[in-house]
Amino acid sequence: MAPFRFKLQQVLEYRAQLEDQAKMEFARAQRMYDDQTNMVSLLRERLAEYEPRLYRSKEQSEMWLLRNFIQALKADIAKAEERLLQLAQALNKARQLLVKKSQERKLLEKLKETQAKRHAQEERFKEQQQFDETATLRYKPQAF
Repeated sequence: MAPFRFKLQQVLEYRAQLEDQAKMEFARAQRMYDDQTNMVSLLRERLAEYEPRLYRSKEQSEMWLLRNFIQALKADIAKAEERLLQLAQALNKARQLLVKKSQERKLLEKLKETQAKRHAQEERFKEQQQFDETATLRYKPQAF
C-alpha cells in the first residue's frame, strides 16, 4: 500500500504558521487591553478616593490643589478610556484575523482528511482487485 502524500502539505504548514502568528498577535492585543483596563480602573479608584476629600476640605489652598488634581485625574481617565477604545478595536481586528486564519487552516485540513480517506479507499480497492486476480489465476476447474 502506497503511503498517502498530501500535495498541499507545505501550504497547510504555512497556514498553520500564519494562524500561530495571529494567535500571538491576539494574545498581545488581549494583554494590552487588559493592562489598559486595569489602568482605567486604578485611575477611577484614585478619583473615587480623592473626590470626597475635596468636599471635606475646609482650607482654600487644599481645595484648590485637590480640585486641580481631580481635574487632571479626569483628563487622564478620558485619555485612558480613549486608548482603551482603540485597544478594543485592535483586539477585535486581531480576533477576526485569528478566526479567518483558523478557518483557512481548517479548510485545508479537511481537504487533507478527505483526500486521505479517498486514497485509503483506492488502495483497498486496488488490493481487493489484486486478491481477485490472484484467486482467478489459482482457480483450476475440475476436469471431467
